[in-house]
Amino acid sequence: MGGVLELILCDIGNTTFHLLVNENEKRYLLNEKLPAFNEKVYYISVNDKGQDSLKSTHNDIVNLENYIDFKTPYKGMGIDRKVACYGITNAIVVDAGSAITVDIMVDNIHKGGFILPGFKKIENLYTQISSKLDFDFNTKVNLDKIPLCTQDAISYAILQSIIEPIKNIRKQQQIIFTGGDGEFLSKYFENSIYKKDLIFENMKRIIDANNCIA
Repeated sequence: MGGVLELILCDIGNTTFHLLVNENEKRYLLNEKLPAFNEKVYYISVNDKGQDSLKSTHNDIVNLENYIDFKTPYKGMGIDRKVACYGITNAIVVDAGSAITVDIMVDNIHKGGFILPGFKKIENLYTQISSKLDFDFNTKVNLDKIPLCTQDAISYAILQSIIEPIKNIRKQQQIIFTGGDGEFLSKYFENSIYKKDLIFENMKRIIDANNCIA
């Protein structure tokens, strides 16, 4: 590849490789071939097959999971959630992707959290019930009125099933949203912010904190 690459970050998720290359984001499906990088690749992974694929094509890689010290009583917490919460003092962290993870940080301590299906996953459940429930999600549905058509009825139910559990565990905390649907979801919560690149920002912090850049 031409040019000098300063830093390559790779977030291996359930369906994609999400890369940050010189501040430029790129996505590849897990069955796609990644470009060859001569520079070191720093990564996190929740997908063993994706991790094996990266290892098979790149020799100089660093798994940042080995460099993060994140204490929590929660059992089985994924590295993607740990990285999203890294360095957060007091906030609820919501990563809205194919699944929606919700984690509570109080005084730099992780207090637990829960996992919801993502918007598309819930939407697909309706078509499994009946082909008559095959409607596109209405992002502008009015949550202050009871729906009077099937598309709005489905959209209303999907949104409320995601919003209400988050509101129920919230006190006065700020909410930090990230993920593909994070910006959309953040509009329903006061005192919330959307950080598109929260994962990458925190991966950089982990690298800096451990002096792992060669």
